[in-house]
Amino acid sequence: MRQVTVLGSCGAFPEPGRACSGFAVDWDGYRLVLDLGYATLPRLLAHWPDGAIDAVVITHEHPDHCIDLHGLFRMRFYGDPGGPQLPLYCPPGVLDRLGGLEPDVDLHRVFDVHPLPGSYRMGPFDLTGLALPHFVPNAGIRIQADGIALAYSGDTGPTHMLAELGRDADLFIVEATDRDGETCRPTRNLLTSTEAGHWARRAGARQLMLTHFWPGNDRAASVAAAQLEFHGDVLAAEEDLTVTLGMSDRTARTRRP
Repeated sequence: MRQVTVLGSCGAFPEPGRACSGFAVDWDGYRLVLDLGYATLPRLLAHWPDGAIDAVVITHEHPDHCIDLHGLFRMRFYGDPGGPQLPLYCPPGVLDRLGGLEPDVDLHRVFDVHPLPGSYRMGPFDLTGLALPHFVPNAGIRIQADGIALAYSGDTGPTHMLAELGRDADLFIVEATDRDGETCRPTRNLLTSTEAGHWARRAGARQLMLTHFWPGNDRAASVAAAQLEFHGDVLAAEEDLTVTLGMSDRTARTRRP
């Protein structure tokens, strides 16, 4: 089984019934989490009830991408004291944020921290974290194994590094915030759906998934905007959507009831 499941798809704060950024990757039994924003931990535990995780990757320190890492810390610290450290790959600011919530506890008692950006061998994967422009340090993530690649932008402004990050990826997950006035800002730190499609096309990705939707946005309109630039399959991230990787020319997708 080689698949990625959407835990959350909202930017900034979760809409009712949804969660912020988060993805669960299951690769032949190796369990990896990409981001843990607001309301993602209960969804993660619904997906993996035993709570067994092999590694966590956090793109940056904004709480809509990392706040439920604190809940995971407490679950490990209090529920499994003395258990093995959990590998955590993240920019340094992530641990600083968590430290503000747990100033009297050594977070390294739970987490074995590996700084991003950087390159690592992680379980079955070659992991690469590339610096992408955002309000705080953000690492776009690329994982590869057996000729299959999954890429995830975290949050980012337009940059040629997106083409490198998503190069020939089987699935490129790209933020498409579409926040009002974004394209008029002198410094760009977020993308539009059209730009997400543009960079997925430049990367030569096989399939594009849009995520990090600003609350209230029309997701169908976001997909249509991305399709103006990217002519492959465009998905909108939806909670509980599962995409199976490496199946012929296109990925298979299902949604749990």
